[in-house]
Amino acid sequence: MKLVFFNDFKLGVLKDDRVVDLTNVVQHINQPTPQDLLNGVISEFRTRYRNQFLEAAEKGQGVPLSQVKLQSPLPRPGKIVAMAANYLENGALKEARPINAFLKSPETILATGGTVVLPPDQANVFHHEAELGIVIGKEGAYVGQSEAYNYIFGYVNFIDVSARGLGGSSFFWGKSWDTFGPCGPYLVTADEIADPQNVPIQLWVNGDLRQNYNTNDMGHSIRRTIEWITSVTTLEPGDLIACGTNHQGLGAIQNGDQIEMEIPGLGRLKVQVKDDLKREWPRGIDHVIGDRVAGRA
Repeated sequence: MKLVFFNDFKLGVLKDDRVVDLTNVVQHINQPTPQDLLNGVISEFRTRYRNQFLEAAEKGQGVPLSQVKLQSPLPRPGKIVAMAANYLENGALKEARPINAFLKSPETILATGGTVVLPPDQANVFHHEAELGIVIGKEGAYVGQSEAYNYIFGYVNFIDVSARGLGGSSFFWGKSWDTFGPCGPYLVTADEIADPQNVPIQLWVNGDLRQNYNTNDMGHSIRRTIEWITSVTTLEPGDLIACGTNHQGLGAIQNGDQIEMEIPGLGRLKVQVKDDLKREWPRGIDHVIGDRVAGRA
């Protein structure tokens, strides 16, 4: 099932290329914010809402997807836990680096069709990082690997936009600018992705393919990632885990760029880039960072 927020944050379900409004089904949920609404749906999805949504989709005509404005399917997750250096770089690394992560501000979230705004701070370069996003379905602390998938509600495309060279190695300064977390276009329930540990991820800039890798190259698996994160902090429904990126294929983004990302089954996420300073960096793949992360330089 593909869930969306559309127009003024109405919740909908995708039916082929049409959006069916679910407002009447969820109107009783205490929903001060769209994220509160979503969290309520996620918490009772299996026991209450799944069948109601399927029935609504079957009976509803919906409106064409082209006639609605899609919002982020995760308007403001309580936590964004982003894995750091979590890939083997197409096998260049023989063993995974020590497991590590950072928190990325919820204010980074950006909907498909939105604009990544590059700040005026003098970063060395701004990069795209295409990632599989995992949406948590229930509260979890000290989750064992064998149970990890039971805590997954669904998946999203996620781009971890990164500013290099700000504040030394500060993840906050480099990762948490507003608009630096494009997400969507849909939130796809876990049952639609047969094996999230074996899905291709692709990202294009101005139509040129840059990132093209598979989640089977992860250094720390999805199961291990959930186990480790929940040993540090409790995860709640609606929280987001960004699984990290393979750095082969990274490149600069700059004013006027059009970025598209796709994981099969999750739709295509499209955003543009704005830089009022109109700075320029070499276009194409940044092999320097790819070689450095892979230990070739």
